[in-house]
Amino acid sequence: MSDKKLTNKKLKVAIVGGTGYTGVELLRLLSTHPNATLTVITSRGDAGVAVADMFPSLRGYVDLAFTDPDKAQLSECDVVFFATPNGIAMQQARALLTQGVRVIDLAADFRIKDIPTWEKWYGMTHACPDLVAQAVYGLPEMNRAAIKTAQLVANPGCYPTAVQLGFMPLLEAGIVDVDYLIADAKSGVSGAGRKAEIPSLFAEAADNFKAYAVNGHRHLPEISQGLTTMANVNVGLTFVPHLTPLIRGIHTTLYAKLTQPTDLQALYEGRYADERFVDVLPSGAHPETRSVRGSNVCRIAVHQPQDSDMVVILSVIDNLVKGAAGQAVQNMNIMFGLAENTGLEVVPLLP
Repeated sequence: MSDKKLTNKKLKVAIVGGTGYTGVELLRLLSTHPNATLTVITSRGDAGVAVADMFPSLRGYVDLAFTDPDKAQLSECDVVFFATPNGIAMQQARALLTQGVRVIDLAADFRIKDIPTWEKWYGMTHACPDLVAQAVYGLPEMNRAAIKTAQLVANPGCYPTAVQLGFMPLLEAGIVDVDYLIADAKSGVSGAGRKAEIPSLFAEAADNFKAYAVNGHRHLPEISQGLTTMANVNVGLTFVPHLTPLIRGIHTTLYAKLTQPTDLQALYEGRYADERFVDVLPSGAHPETRSVRGSNVCRIAVHQPQDSDMVVILSVIDNLVKGAAGQAVQNMNIMFGLAENTGLEVVPLLP
């Protein structure tokens, strides 16, 4: 398998599925990326439509039109992002990899290593199970070395990113009871994607708050897989997602029982000291979703209420950036030897 190396020229970048929320977020970030040239943006239903006509926010930044995916010259690109529904990337990845194109999938086709588990949760037969073993799970804070040489990256989901970054220092240090981990997570409506569904309608989602998928969410096996890797032992996880009346943002409240006394603040600050996109807040802080809006940053605060043996971790991200497109660009930067923060130094939007 060949490997297209970065030269002095800009990377030729393609986005398959450019009309969803993660697709337009990729367009926003890559349109000003100093080492990337947007070359192809596909959409079967909107082929021929100018990107800036559909997304006026990109006027003056993106002058391409959407291309029919059957006519797109993806093999001429250095890297292809799949911002598509589950089941699409696995149909096209092999041909691109054979031609030396690197692939970053923002869906779930390559995240879960156990194929029967993936097929159970996603309700379809996997088209290329052999490539799942080759794929690198794209959580840089955990797999940076492997991402550097990866041809195929499985970009993590939004909930899994916030939950795993929150639990990581505790599990790596081996100081909590891994049989009883709890992740209480809340997401904005954009996490459901850019489609017309009743639960996402303004009159349904606004001024409301509810849990969903309590008996099982597709991100549960992905999170469990990552936490098990960190702990080097199977973990017991209760994961409950909630829908909040926000457009962007994920807030996770994580609970674990300590098995030994630890300076938790020092543990977290030490673990993430060299991570540009993980911000450990001062002791006693409470991170807000608006503090990361539009940025690739995960903000974390660690608490030990009443000096008990329970640790409570608060972890917030923008689900469309660190939870999707921003992390995908971060992975691209690592794969091609660029500074990891290239194109991602975005100050969060406030208010």
